[in-house]
Amino acid sequence: MRTAEAGPAAATVGADEQPGKQYPKYYVVKGHLAEMLARLSPGEPLPPERTLAESFATSRTTIRQALRELTIEGRLVRMQGRGTFAALPKMAQPLQLTSYTEDMRRQGLPSRSRLLSVGYVRADEELAWRLGTKVRARVLRVERLRIANDEPMAIETTHLDAARFPGLARRLGDSVSLYALLATEYGVHLAEAEETIETVPAAPREAEMLETTVGYPMLLLTRHSRDTEGRPVEFASSFYRGDRYKFVAQLRPPAPGTRPAAAPIPNPGHRDR
Repeated sequence: MRTAEAGPAAATVGADEQPGKQYPKYYVVKGHLAEMLARLSPGEPLPPERTLAESFATSRTTIRQALRELTIEGRLVRMQGRGTFAALPKMAQPLQLTSYTEDMRRQGLPSRSRLLSVGYVRADEELAWRLGTKVRARVLRVERLRIANDEPMAIETTHLDAARFPGLARRLGDSVSLYALLATEYGVHLAEAEETIETVPAAPREAEMLETTVGYPMLLLTRHSRDTEGRPVEFASSFYRGDRYKFVAQLRPPAPGTRPAAAPIPNPGHRDR
């Protein structure tokens, strides 16, 4: 692999900056590093921090700040003890009502899931409403680690009404599609879902499992699904690495006279995890 060379430190204005305006030093350095990255292939290394600091006539603190922002944006990968490398392009996933297994298969990517835990909890008021059951009812909780190209991508936690799906816990296993099980074993087919996306900082547990840094941005998706009869089926939350994932949605104007959908009920319990 070839190593990139730092550009001249004298340049202070990038193509998207306003001439004559003063920018923080780290921001200027970040622009030069971005230009450097554009010449690298994924997996190629950047020079060490000390070399970059000397090339740009600045401190290593400034270099670290610029590198940190590029890492958060998913353009760099920093490996402890090994160095800093140009990142792979973010994985694009369409927003649609399909399983993770189906999504990865359509993209031609090898994927698998690891079952982290299967157990039962008692429904609080929100979970009871989401699943159309009673408060304190028995709810099946399934937590899985989603993996693509042997890289951990997401942690998914799903809740389902235990009374409606007896024996489901025994049928689950690594890389078993939940949606396929619901269809084949229980005759339940998902027809619609409401999904919300927000950013949250990576907590220590999620950061360790997804091999990222504590405090770095993650994408939190919550999905509330219904079947063909309009009955609630699942309420799920998923943490995705913000530096490795992006979601794509196809938007169309609403039909004339259509009222906008109601805003989803907040889910503070999952945001505070």
